[in-house]
Amino acid sequence: MKLGARIFKTGIAIVLALYLAEWLNLPSPVLAGIAAIFAIQPNIYRSYLTVIEQIQANIIGAVLAILFVLVFGNHIIIVGMAVIIAIILLLKFKLEKSIPIALVTIVAIMEVQNDQFVQFSMIRMFNISIGVLSSFLVNLIFLPPQYETKLFSLINQLNEDVLKWIRITSRNASESYLLKKDIIRQREKLIKIDNMFLLYKEDRTTPLKKNLRAKQRKIVLYRKLILTTRRSMDILQRLNQYENELHHLNPQLLRTMQDHLDCLVSYHEHLLLRFVGKAKTTETSEELFEPCMNRDEFMHMFTDEIYKNNSDEITSSIHLLHIVSSILEYGEKLEHLDHLMTSFYKYHTDDEALEYEEE
Repeated sequence: MKLGARIFKTGIAIVLALYLAEWLNLPSPVLAGIAAIFAIQPNIYRSYLTVIEQIQANIIGAVLAILFVLVFGNHIIIVGMAVIIAIILLLKFKLEKSIPIALVTIVAIMEVQNDQFVQFSMIRMFNISIGVLSSFLVNLIFLPPQYETKLFSLINQLNEDVLKWIRITSRNASESYLLKKDIIRQREKLIKIDNMFLLYKEDRTTPLKKNLRAKQRKIVLYRKLILTTRRSMDILQRLNQYENELHHLNPQLLRTMQDHLDCLVSYHEHLLLRFVGKAKTTETSEELFEPCMNRDEFMHMFTDEIYKNNSDEITSSIHLLHIVSSILEYGEKLEHLDHLMTSFYKYHTDDEALEYEEE
């Protein structure tokens, strides 16, 4: 595990929960510290949802614990029964993520044995609520996460890797077994990108309506960036999967494919630089990469080659068609991304360029 902001926030939340519990002279302040551990979340929006859910689960757990003790007593078997009923109820109310905090509340209350049981139980429930609210305050105030920077960094790193492999593989210059291993790692990185994109989309740290509109449009841009990255990965996978067909392809057509892919890869790299303000953002880049835009001619060259093949080579033709279709789709996604980028910078000229440094 890397040392990050969430680790520091967890420590701060526990300290704050313990301090508030002691300042209010609440018994068993350790319960507030335990509750704070469960409530730390990676962003403010998830923290808000967690507070609502855990307060509800805390109340359900407290009510169940009090009822079971008053009706059945607090034998350890009764505690187990209360826990089972609590889990069933929380699953019914779709509060499964808050089951741990409810169980802590039940155990903390049902172990109480004195004449003022109900009053003492309510104090313990309040104690746990202090811990949950402390985590929310820490998430709200301390170390706001830079999800956009992290998201673009992951996208850029993955694209650098994929685009280099495409250039090499299209020339039959890659080691197939090494590429297959790297494709597995690329898929794992893509999962991280999807998770980071979800956190960025959920982030609610932009209060102004004007900035919120820009954020919504930027979410669309990032979604298209990720989709374009997926299409480049599709090409790489098919180049690797059908490398035998490439090896036997007409040399002139192979050279045409290499040139077309080089153009698309350069186009993709240019758009990534443009996204962070390192290339011109005032107009589309189609005229700079005009060879990539002539998709009809590229498609007809390969369809003519496919039609020339006889029935014995039908499988090879289908594989070649897979490669060509993925290349054409990749080009369309790049063109669409280019237009989205142009539209964004046209209407949001005051949007600050992403502060990003290559590792």
